[in-house]
Amino acid sequence: MNYFSNVLAELFWHSPVTLWLAQNITDPNVLGQMQSAWNHFVKTGQVWALLIGLVIGYLIRNLTSYG
Repeated sequence: MNYFSNVLAELFWHSPVTLWLAQNITDPNVLGQMQSAWNHFVKTGQVWALLIGLVIGYLIRNLTSYG
């Protein structure tokens, strides 16, 4: 079991996933980025499409469910 764990650890550390995870961060302001993304989401009207889609999906689910 120990040999198998070591092989998996070696494969993981040399996989492209770790290269993707270990990138340089250019803008560490995560909360500011989230706020900017939310403001853009609201400004472009996508929030209304989301709400309308949720309501229509809920109605269709209730109309097509049995019981």
